[in-house]
Amino acid sequence: MKEPYGNLAGLKQSQIQALERLYRRRVPPAEFCSSELAARLVEISSDIRRQLGILVNRQGMVEYVVVGDEKGLVIPELRDYPLGKHPLRGLRLIHTHLKNEPVSEDDITDLALLRLDLLAALLFTPERQQISAQIAHLSPAHGGPSTITGPVAPLDRIDLDCSHFFSELEADLERAVRTTSRGGEALERAILISVTTGGTRQDAEDSIAELRELARTASIEALDTFIQRPRKLNPRFLMGEGKMRDVVIRALQRGATMLVFDQELTPAQIRSISAMTELKVIDRSQLILDIFARRAKSLDGKVQVELAQLKYLLPRLTGRGVQMSRLMGGIGGRGPGETKLETDRRRIRDRIASLERELKELSRGRDQRRRQRVKAGVPIISIVGYTNAGKSTLLNALTQSEVFTEDLLFATLDTSTRRLRFPREREVIITDTVGFIRSLPASLLGAFKATLEELQDADLLLHLVDAANPRFEDQIAQVRAILAELGLGEKPELLVFNKADILNDLKKKDTVAFLKVRQVARTTGGLTISARDRKSLAPLLEELQRRFWPSEQTDFGTTTQTEP
Repeated sequence: MKEPYGNLAGLKQSQIQALERLYRRRVPPAEFCSSELAARLVEISSDIRRQLGILVNRQGMVEYVVVGDEKGLVIPELRDYPLGKHPLRGLRLIHTHLKNEPVSEDDITDLALLRLDLLAALLFTPERQQISAQIAHLSPAHGGPSTITGPVAPLDRIDLDCSHFFSELEADLERAVRTTSRGGEALERAILISVTTGGTRQDAEDSIAELRELARTASIEALDTFIQRPRKLNPRFLMGEGKMRDVVIRALQRGATMLVFDQELTPAQIRSISAMTELKVIDRSQLILDIFARRAKSLDGKVQVELAQLKYLLPRLTGRGVQMSRLMGGIGGRGPGETKLETDRRRIRDRIASLERELKELSRGRDQRRRQRVKAGVPIISIVGYTNAGKSTLLNALTQSEVFTEDLLFATLDTSTRRLRFPREREVIITDTVGFIRSLPASLLGAFKATLEELQDADLLLHLVDAANPRFEDQIAQVRAILAELGLGEKPELLVFNKADILNDLKKKDTVAFLKVRQVARTTGGLTISARDRKSLAPLLEELQRRFWPSEQTDFGTTTQTEP
């Protein structure tokens, strides 16, 4: 016999047995609740002076019996009925209200948060010996499902054919979700969340705009964004618990499959938020790691990404449920779940050690190649910059290569090296590195230090800037901060402002922004180019010629560049 859930303290054994017998009840498929069952719920609830609820599945079987207090009840974790691809859970809640109050805000929250098929509040009038009910359910609407609450009506006058109602409602909700998805593609759908106490509102909006681009790169459809700037961060949910519930409800209403936070979440915060919702919960770091895992093509890249992912996962590896909990304290007090958890952690540590050894072997090969280039005395130029600034496009334009390019963040991940040939048998080696981004995960930066060692031997850092981005100055500062962290802050640098073609279009729309770029380029000694227009690269080639061979003058209008 199943046991009832909730507030059972102080109940007599006969009352607990009466609750247990509710599991034997069956509801006819066409009815939301039979008159006999409703009368029994009201009778037991009046006897124990507590709210009483049952969760009934679509076959009419009582799956959960829940006891609350005078004001409400707490729904247990519905492990046997997880949210899957369908918009509804397959359970309906029927519960009593002791003071004949209508459906409350807490009821509506449970309905939306748990995605119940239906919620019904039973009201009893002793004078008339009459049971009434008020029903609430989700309904498809523009911008996401809304909640419909019906009037209070006598139980025998409620005409609702549940055998058809639930399937039709679910079909309508699924149809509404499909119409909001982009082009019918099977994408993950996410709510983007930013919670920060520092900076300005504009900083938060810029950061979440970048998070939206990261989501697009990862083939995630951003349905909505939430920005909150509290005085103090909540240690459990980052934002306030009430606001977190509002976000989760909104996510479920919009048909979202995940929550993506702009800030890095602690393991405890991920557990707390995951306990509130069955949606996937990830942060900015995990999203970037996922993008890197998709983009890594070379052995180097794959090893580095796997290493970064495991280092990120290790402190967040935790058990869930009774089977993963400690059964008792002290020596010998670890349950089988905890043993399994420790085994997983040990395997991850062993894999991390193995990957680090493999990375060292790969690093030796790169080191030998770098020494050969240095020994040859060929100047080395490394293109660095914020992600999606056009580094690979510039490399292709300079060397007539075919490195993969796309208008996405981190479109290329692996380092590419090409030779750029000048007249008079002069040449330089140009290396395209992975793009930088604000809040780059520490585990990722650590893993990619091996690749970024290529920058150590560079004679010049070609710092490419997306001049069309309104926050280009912040991006310059972010790149320089990461270079300083890598010990490359003193390397010679040439600022190159890319996307001059877009900048010329911007001149007509936003003269102030256009002049700002021109002024920064002039004061820093930077050059303005368009990586898509090879003719605009002549000043850049002349500047490289001047830096490496100052005594030679060449007309670069006829310069040819070849692949290695």
